[in-house]
Amino acid sequence: MRTGVLLAADSGQTLARVARCEGALERMRGLLGRPALQPGEGLLIAPCNAVHTVGMRYAIDVVFMDAEGRVLNVRPALRPLRMAHAFRARQVLELAAGEAARLGLRPRRVVRWRELERAA
Repeated sequence: MRTGVLLAADSGQTLARVARCEGALERMRGLLGRPALQPGEGLLIAPCNAVHTVGMRYAIDVVFMDAEGRVLNVRPALRPLRMAHAFRARQVLELAAGEAARLGLRPRRVVRWRELERAA
């Protein structure tokens, strides 16, 4: 899992600190067995176009994006034992419930993920 930040493409403003899952096992696990995300934290899963909250104990905001980071759809406060998908999505951002609205993530907004430099 790589650590980075989510940036607004139009302003360069840092929106959240976001871990990125890319390996198959990391993507399958997602947030399962992890503590609830805090405000300002997120998990980016790529490639991905569907998520579930089976086995989770808390609701999450799910932001579906295309390969360029354009928001396609937002599922706010997806409760446990639910599924959500967006066929055209290539990546999914999971946030604490209510964070997508607070960060202004809505369809057509473009965001970028940037990896943080690792300490030597």
